[in-house]
Formats: sequence, structure tokens, C-alpha cells
Amino acid sequence: MDSKSLEVASKVCPWSDESDDETVMASRLFDPALATDERIGMYLSTLAARVVEQGRVEGSSSGGMTSWVAQRLLEEDLVDGVIHVGSASEDKLFEYRVSTTVDEIIAHRKSMYYSVSFADVLESVRGDGRRYAFIGIPCFVKAVRSLAEIDVILHEQIIYYLGLVCGHLKSSAYAESMAWQLGVEPGEIDRVDFRIKNPAAGSRGYQFGVKAIGEDNYATSSPMDLVGGSWGHSVFQPNACNFCDDIYAETADVVFADAWLPKYEADWRGHNIVVTRNEVIDKLISDGVASGHLEAEDLEIDAVAKAQSGNYRHRRLGLRVRLMDDIKSGKWVPRKRVKPGYDGISRERLGVIRQRRALSAESFGFFRDAKSRGDLDIYLSGILPLIRAYDRWSKPSYAKRAVGKARRTFWTLRSSMRNK
Repeated sequence: MDSKSLEVASKVCPWSDESDDETVMASRLFDPALATDERIGMYLSTLAARVVEQGRVEGSSSGGMTSWVAQRLLEEDLVDGVIHVGSASEDKLFEYRVSTTVDEIIAHRKSMYYSVSFADVLESVRGDGRRYAFIGIPCFVKAVRSLAEIDVILHEQIIYYLGLVCGHLKSSAYAESMAWQLGVEPGEIDRVDFRIKNPAAGSRGYQFGVKAIGEDNYATSSPMDLVGGSWGHSVFQPNACNFCDDIYAETADVVFADAWLPKYEADWRGHNIVVTRNEVIDKLISDGVASGHLEAEDLEIDAVAKAQSGNYRHRRLGLRVRLMDDIKSGKWVPRKRVKPGYDGISRERLGVIRQRRALSAESFGFFRDAKSRGDLDIYLSGILPLIRAYDRWSKPSYAKRAVGKARRTFWTLRSSMRNK
């Protein structure tokens, strides 16, 4: 790579000290009159919402809001295409693609926990004279925003940025490891579905599914019944995710999240938390509610943050610890918005943070060895002791579990009564 390319890459990389942080970047992007909260960034409105159309919401990961907004941008001729992750056509399961019709957007919706690159798709659209919306996780949105500030052509083409709240990114091994546990080896995978909704459970009770090449049906299981299926275990998390502090995609025009709050978890169909920062998109959503296509209610900022409480512990408290651990080890660390340190962090939380980091790092090697030797047990026997150690540190108290169960039961009963 030549010096010019390295210079551009350094300015675009979300973790580079030559790239402005999300707070600084957002101050350039959005109306300064917007409200600001240090947990979610700038905001115009904060909502819990979902698409009313049953077939549509049932085939989405949560409330169907991401694909609905993308669809409306196309229908209102605000963009000519949407750049987003979808099913791949060749040797990968997923890749960035361009959808130019509503049918394409619907066909490629849902969460896809898989490592992808947007480099090729941006190169393919650059200079084609068309307008686009870009959909991505927080670090991807920030990177493309940074690139557009350097590249005038892309700046003129990418009109809207739609963000997705992200606990952390996954490598392709995440899908492969769970599929293998269901009897489908890595080389035999045709399709995976990370979020199959289950009418017999709440919105958290979704299933993972895999279809083998030549088969018609999916093998399914709750992710929680598969080794590494719990998001808290952070298996196959890239190390870069250890240095992210952006939960609500602070440089996106609108951001969507799962509504992980007891009131909404009880409904298996799912809801999204939506944070808007752009008046055009905010009006699209308001018009959708007025027309009966969407149902929505305002959310307090504390509720928006609470829905991602585990994410904040990982990306704010955890980041403070990881930064200080690395500094004490003589390693370089990026400049972040949180202060490195251990003050105010309990011994138990320190154990959770460090055990999770070790789990992430070790998972790659165990699975690589398992694939090279064709033996899943190599991965399972290596990672399970680390998972058990993590679970000992992270298990909530009996009181917290009881309160959580009581809240879920209350809202489940309320939901079932409303749906009768």
C-alpha cells in the first residue's frame, strides 16, 4: 500500500487517532439544535416501533423498521438504491450488495451476524450518478462517513446513513460453529438464518437455523442451547470490538435496535427502538404512524439506554478496563471518549470483562484447529472451560433473576390479554 493510501486509510479507520471521534463528527453532521445524551449521542426523537403488517414483521428480526425505512426512501424517490448486507451468491454466506427495488430489500432483510466488507460495493457504485442509502453497524457508518468527507463523489452519492445497534461483530466462524453443532459441517452450509421467530416464546426466544446444501429444510435450535450461542460469551468477536464505545450509531441519520425491554420482549413479533437525527427520515416514520402502517410510542432516554444495558457495560465500563490493562502491558491503545481506569468497578465486573476478552481471543484458535482436523470436539473441549469460568463471574444474583422474571411474566400476561 502506498503512502497516500495509508494516509486515507488512517483517516477512515474508526479506531485511528487521525479519525475524529463520534461526538466531534456528529457535531458537523447534524442540526446543533438537536438534544444530546452522552449515552446515545444527538437525537431528534426516540421511539419503540414496529411495522403493523403481520407477514412483514414476522419475517424480520425485530419490528421490521430498518427495511421499512429503506423501502420508503426508495418509494419516495429519495434514493436510487440501498447499500446493505444480504445473502451472497457465490462462496460466501453474506456480503454487501445494492438493492434497487422493494422486493430486493425485503428478500435480503434480517440480522446477519457475519464479517463482511463494503469496499467492493462502494467501488462498484462510485461515480455511477445514482443516490444511495447506506446501512451498517456503528463502526461501518462512521468509516463510510469519514470516507465521504474525503471523497467528494461518494459524499454526493450517499445521501442517508441507517445505523444498526451492535453488541459486537462476529466472524464467519460464528455461523459455522453453530451449524456444525446442528450436524452441518462448514463446507456443507447452504443458508443460515440467525433470527427465526418463535410464536411460542417472547421476542428473545428466536431460533438459529441452518440448511445444508441439497436439503430443503432448516435444522434449528435456540442459540442458548448451542455452545457459544449466548451473545455475552463473545466468541469470534474481532479484537477491534474491544475498543468501540459507540452503541447507538452516533453518526447515522437514524439507528435501529432490538427493543430489549420487558414490555416489548413479551411480544414474539418484535419491536425496534428507533433513534432519529434526520428530519426527512423522522417525517417518514411519523407519516407511517399516521397512515396506520406503523405503530409507535415515544420512549424516554433512560429506557433507550436501559435496552442496551449489557452493551454499555461492555463498551463503556469494559473499555475502561481493557484500555488500562493494555496501557499497563505497554501496548498502544486508541484515543477513546472514556477514561482508562479501574475506579468504581467491582472485582466481579473486572473478572467478567477479562474473562470475556480471553474467551473471544481463544475461540478463533480452537475453531481453526477444529476445522483443520475435521473435529468439532476440539473447539468444544477448548472453549467450554472458558465459558464455564465466564458464567461463574457473570451469573446475576438470585434477587436480580427473580425481579427480571417477575417483570417478564407481567408483560407476557399483558401482551396475551391485548392479543385475545
